[in-house]
Amino acid sequence: MTAPAGPVRRPHVLILGGTTEARRLAAGLADRLPGLADRLPGLRVTTSLAGRVAAPRLPAGEVRIGGFGGPDGLAHWLREHAVDALIDATHPFAGTISFNAAQAAATAHVPLLALRRPGWVPGPDDTWHPVASLPEAAAALPALGRRVFLTTGRLGLATFAHLTGLWFLVRSVDAPEPPYPPRMRTLLDRGPFTLEGECALLHDHRIDVLVTKDSGAAATAPKLAAAREAGVPVVVVQRPPVPAGVAVVETPDQAVDWLLAL
Repeated sequence: MTAPAGPVRRPHVLILGGTTEARRLAAGLADRLPGLADRLPGLRVTTSLAGRVAAPRLPAGEVRIGGFGGPDGLAHWLREHAVDALIDATHPFAGTISFNAAQAAATAHVPLLALRRPGWVPGPDDTWHPVASLPEAAAALPALGRRVFLTTGRLGLATFAHLTGLWFLVRSVDAPEPPYPPRMRTLLDRGPFTLEGECALLHDHRIDVLVTKDSGAAATAPKLAAAREAGVPVVVVQRPPVPAGVAVVETPDQAVDWLLAL
């Protein structure tokens, strides 16, 4: 007599999210893109969010919020939840989680992919000053301008707190906490932004230098075009490298192709 078959285990993909690309990937997998239904039946998709934003945009599928407790905690989670593939679709500057993901994936023997949108490329009329870090950006500012549009996020403001002679317009999703520059105005907003709006922002606040990270996001790119039109120099913090040995793609569609190739 043949024993009854047990339940078929659903393939499980964990997305380390928080970006537009992560949400698009989760939505595509949840909507059963062509080719997935036959080759990955019953696909289970979980997106993990760091929890640093008070009201995050939630992706499709299952969602978990909060850290894992370092690479060992993430490796344990991968094993405990039978994850078959890990996709790091975090922000290009979320360096710690990316290196934790690489170590955890190696420990748990789970295939790992990094989904990274392309970085920005300066045009012939741009005046960019590339730097390797926020401290280098802070050191460059006094020679470039006095009124700074700072768009590097709220978590790195302490790096600029000593620049008491400069005035800062800081844009972030959530309100920053001290320490931060003493002469500062906060603008709570999130993209996408428009070229017209960014041009008006630079004009109304008499901005003479812009600081940004090379996030590569289309939603926030209009500030670069506005700076170009206004002749405002841009200090660009270059993104950290992806951990060695990790495969990298630039679009959610390429990430789906990678999943199918597994």
